[in-house]
Amino acid sequence: MKFLFLILSTILISINILLAEELNVFDFTENELSELQVRKVRGADNKTIYSVGSNEKGNFLKSVADNAASGLGKEIKIDLNRTPFINITWKVEKDLSGIKENSKKGHDFAARVFVIKKTGATPLSNRAINYVFSSNNKVGANFPSPYTKKSIDNVLASTKNNLNEWVTVKANVKEDFKRLHDLNVNELDGLAIMSDTDNTKLKSIAYFQNIYFSSQ
Repeated sequence: MKFLFLILSTILISINILLAEELNVFDFTENELSELQVRKVRGADNKTIYSVGSNEKGNFLKSVADNAASGLGKEIKIDLNRTPFINITWKVEKDLSGIKENSKKGHDFAARVFVIKKTGATPLSNRAINYVFSSNNKVGANFPSPYTKKSIDNVLASTKNNLNEWVTVKANVKEDFKRLHDLNVNELDGLAIMSDTDNTKLKSIAYFQNIYFSSQ
């Protein structure tokens, strides 16, 4: 009987693995980099420098922000009822320690990934969650952007624990929109990657790899 139970358990686990869905967002190739929408932050002196590379785990995106701020955006529909979890592997080599990230003068992050929901006719009406690799706050902290309450900064990783180390994180985006924005969101409209240091005039170096959505 125990042997039969073990066989059934193995079959159920295998079925769950097969049913698990994944949706890759970025390939991090030279071709993709040339096609992504580059959006410089208004008032920033310089653009963040993005380049692609690879290691034993595949392609990655490197960002160097030296008194700079620009993001790479991608319009993509994500069904949060099927794949609500965002998965990010990233690393911050040079952080921005000592700044106050929830203030206008200190609102910079070495690595962030925006998830965006269109809620009106203009970009200013959009709602966003800004998943960040913080240089100063603990994992789990969250606070509205000092520039707009329609974007919430949510700390998924911190250099307090993992400086210059690859970290893989996961978050339930659907639940986070309800918790942080009180919105029931079934579908995302886009994502953006950004490293910015225009407010603090400092320099950061970070890496992004294997960003995808999953059902579990």
